[in-house]
Amino acid sequence: MDRVKLTFDEWALSGRSELMEKEHTKTVLKFLKSISFKSNFSFLDVGCGNGWVVRKMAQFKNCKKAMGIDKSKNMIKNAKTKKKSSKEFYFHTDIKSWNYRGKFDYIFSMESLYYSVPMEITLEKIFRLLKPHGKFFCGTDFYRDNKATVRWSKQMKIPLDLRSKSEWKKMFDETGFETKTKQVKDPTNRKKWKREFGTLFVIGTKKS
Repeated sequence: MDRVKLTFDEWALSGRSELMEKEHTKTVLKFLKSISFKSNFSFLDVGCGNGWVVRKMAQFKNCKKAMGIDKSKNMIKNAKTKKKSSKEFYFHTDIKSWNYRGKFDYIFSMESLYYSVPMEITLEKIFRLLKPHGKFFCGTDFYRDNKATVRWSKQMKIPLDLRSKSEWKKMFDETGFETKTKQVKDPTNRKKWKREFGTLFVIGTKKS
């Protein structure tokens, strides 16, 4: 039984995907606005949920293709019903078993990588899906430095791969990325941890 898939299928039906979009929009868009996207780029969102980031990226004139994948069938159904552009593509698949021959300029993931335990296998697959000099933007609120979220695994009753900020960077480095980290805070949020710690973004650039 795949507890992750079942959980996200349930969340998609209950409206939780829209709640996740609302909770993450501010910090994710703040982060994405800090990125200078090059001309004619391709984009992949791993664990795309209802496709809200894919829809945002497809609005860029120089975005050739914006793709989202998710192991939850119901999340992909939601994404397809919200599709706004012919540049958007959604697939029901698990990243580890996905047999895709193309390469991407940018890959994004928000709150999904740590569901793969351990994360290294998934990260290596993402590395292979990037073009030379391509970038992987990985956002997470679940990291050891952020004490408020470390209980999530017990609450959800799902194994999650918990790492510290330095351990995240080390993992990216060892995979072959040139790595940077950035914490994007939400100073007006009612939750203290969002104001003080915020979302950790790990930015990995694939070396040529």
